[in-house]
Amino acid sequence: MQAQNVVVSFKNIQKTYGGVKAVAAISLDIRKGELVCLLGPSGCGKTTTLRMLAGFIDPTGGDISIEGQDVTKLPAYRRDIGIVFQNYALFPHMTVAKNVEYGLVNIGMRKAERRERIQDILRRVELQHLSDRYPRALSGGQQQRVALARALALQPKVLLLDEPFSNLDAQLRVRLREDLHGLIKSLNMTTLFVTHDQEEALTLADRIVVMNQGLVEQIGSPEEVYDAPASRFVAQFIGTCALLEGNIDGSGLFTSNGGLRLPTKANPGPATVVVRPEFVRRADELATLQAHHARVEASDYHGHVSRLQLSIGYDQLLMDARFPVGMKPQRGDTIKIAIDPGGVRVVPNQV
Repeated sequence: MQAQNVVVSFKNIQKTYGGVKAVAAISLDIRKGELVCLLGPSGCGKTTTLRMLAGFIDPTGGDISIEGQDVTKLPAYRRDIGIVFQNYALFPHMTVAKNVEYGLVNIGMRKAERRERIQDILRRVELQHLSDRYPRALSGGQQQRVALARALALQPKVLLLDEPFSNLDAQLRVRLREDLHGLIKSLNMTTLFVTHDQEEALTLADRIVVMNQGLVEQIGSPEEVYDAPASRFVAQFIGTCALLEGNIDGSGLFTSNGGLRLPTKANPGPATVVVRPEFVRRADELATLQAHHARVEASDYHGHVSRLQLSIGYDQLLMDARFPVGMKPQRGDTIKIAIDPGGVRVVPNQV
């Protein structure tokens, strides 16, 4: 990564509270225009990391720089960062336009320039027709866009998003994250956002930083963390999967503790294999592969697919498939399945 393209740099950043490491030694560079997501369960350290970059929390150790300047000790207002909080934090007594204008007044921008900037940013977030409304008269999605417009109006070096869609219903969340992605990319805005929503991270991020108990488990593109998880935790947290324990022989053949055999390209020895449900197929769809008789332990309808919980002896698998109306297998049924070897992944055999 070329240094001139790096906007944000964490070097061995740590945060300790009373001897407990909330964040343990994170090093990360974020490039110009890149969307990076901190993803993990509650308490993993992702929000603490975001707030250290914002200047709200002092790190216990390490350094933070923005565009090559060390900002570790700088107060928040001197870091040139825009923030969209989880609760939006709009001023209820100010109109949409006044909320967006607030930061511009504070930096001393001339009135004519402020007016032009407000009009431009409200147009970008499609709120120009609501500039005179107060937050109480706006929907949740509209309030979220006002908060985003207020942050972007300052043209910050870095945009921070803290669970930006958590207060919205599912359908609105999908539409707004698509809008947000397009807007951020059009502005080439360097962005760090925090979420515990896997789908949100996979949809928006250029790179995902998967965190667990203050540690970074894996950094990679959405495809990398989903298709090639670096640990059991990542495999289970990103998407849905079955984990099979067993051994790999000298030819690369994995044999689970329950006797299921799957080809791999891994080195011999004890191993944990990840099998995603989309790679477990009906046997007739993969007719050239070995068929297995699997017992249906549960069957859940998800609309676009049915998710089956299957057992082959002592091994447990998940399967996503479509079935003709009235033909979906039920609990207790036996079906013939095959496992696509292209979806078999080996992760380090550790808890």
